[in-house]
Amino acid sequence: MSKKAVALKYQEEDIAPRIVAKGVGRLAEVILRLARENNIHIEENRALSEALMYFEAGDYIPEELYEVVAEILAFVYKLHLD
Repeated sequence: MSKKAVALKYQEEDIAPRIVAKGVGRLAEVILRLARENNIHIEENRALSEALMYFEAGDYIPEELYEVVAEILAFVYKLHLD
């Protein structure tokens, strides 16, 4: 099974988190490497990444995924406060 990666970004002025990059195989590896190099939190969640692969870069995440993504963002935010 090929590795998959989806990068999300959320800014206060956005209505929801946005997909900024996604990829499978070598592109997924590049996304993950860039995240590591830039100290961006990586959350391994196969079900979430599978669901997000149906959308395009630039799209807002669908409303059905708000809750799970909000939990991840809250966790990441808390990590940066500690």
